[in-house]
Amino acid sequence: MKLIRSLKDLLRQMHPVKLVLLGYLSYVLIGWIFLSLPLSQSIHTSALDNLFTATSAISTTGLATVSTSDNYSFLGELIILILIQLGGIGYMTFGSFVILSSKRQLSPERAKVSNAVFSLPKNFRVDKFIKSVITFTFTIELIGALFLFFIFKTSNVPNAIWSAIFHSVSAFCTAGFSIYNNSFESFQNNFWLNLVISILSYSGAIGFIVFVDVWRKFKGKIKRVTLTSNIILHTTLWISLVGTIIIFLAEPSIQHLSPDEKLITSFFQAMTSITTVGFNTIPIARITKATMLILTILMVIGASPSGTGGGLKSTTFSAMLGVMKSVLKGESKVLFWRNEIPFERVWTAIASLCFYITFLILGIYLLTLTESFDFEQIVFEAASALGTVGLSMGITSALTNLGKIIVTSLMFIGRLGPLTFGMALFLKEDILYTDEEKDVAI
Repeated sequence: MKLIRSLKDLLRQMHPVKLVLLGYLSYVLIGWIFLSLPLSQSIHTSALDNLFTATSAISTTGLATVSTSDNYSFLGELIILILIQLGGIGYMTFGSFVILSSKRQLSPERAKVSNAVFSLPKNFRVDKFIKSVITFTFTIELIGALFLFFIFKTSNVPNAIWSAIFHSVSAFCTAGFSIYNNSFESFQNNFWLNLVISILSYSGAIGFIVFVDVWRKFKGKIKRVTLTSNIILHTTLWISLVGTIIIFLAEPSIQHLSPDEKLITSFFQAMTSITTVGFNTIPIARITKATMLILTILMVIGASPSGTGGGLKSTTFSAMLGVMKSVLKGESKVLFWRNEIPFERVWTAIASLCFYITFLILGIYLLTLTESFDFEQIVFEAASALGTVGLSMGITSALTNLGKIIVTSLMFIGRLGPLTFGMALFLKEDILYTDEEKDVAI
């Protein structure tokens, strides 16, 4: 009893960010144990491959060293799906929802951890936000599964119900895990599947902050959405549009398609990179180096705060553009639509960028020491792992054991966020952010 009491006291004194790191680490270890059970496997899978898969699922990445459908039984696929769901909605979210549903309040410690996970602006109440997250998640996933069921049923896909559920959750959580070995390449010209997967992916990637904001505005509780939501929606829209146009015009492997098929394919590849969902409808290994660079940039920018995706985050990218604009104009403040971005958030964005680049360069360097692939393939793999995207040039399954460990580490760091990971290792005191209404989540 004393040991348990001492452990509880230690956890209470620990910084919320460190608790987030330990929480996700515990999820990975538990998932690893369950995937290592003989009942979870169709064919023998090594401990390292199981660890890689568990980390990829919790980090909602989708990179895989083995085939999900070939190596794992239905139980194994179910465990992977549960890990994806837990990783997608965030550490402690479901447990907090159960507490709130029983009409109890969150403890101060749990509320702090939830704020650390979601990176909320100060005018958001974490208890109501968590309830909205759970409701929104399962509603969207259910609707997505229903649509996918009819699509798969029409296409004569075996086990259409399970396939619909699995891919709906995987898409919304931007995990990119598929029970098809070629992802969605067989559905390249299926307009409805491309549409449903894209809607699910964007719904998860733009973040729960936007949904809560829009819902509050719809109910008349607020006059306009927050600055964070405005930035997220505009940035996501324009980056997706620019990415689609570039791929449409410049990628040789899709030039033989009809204009409408080429547009769908271009949009899907841009979407899958910016949302970090990681599905693909064309063989990524066959794209040109120019398109590879565009996809890498989109993967680095990534999704949005409090969403299910990874990457540097759209708000961080926007803040960096704001800093550049202010410097060029000789201004001392960073403004968006005449709203000043709090200095603490700008500083956090700069730190996020520095940490992200540091971990990306470190990952690339280590992989060049352990792997014999082309440099651009290694860069793409590292960016995909750190951005929790899951796209690959086809080298994941051929990684050495050391390479698998490096990529596993990158995926885990990517799920936490490089800045959060750095804070968990070095931070001793709380960082206090502004209480202004014009706050921006980074």
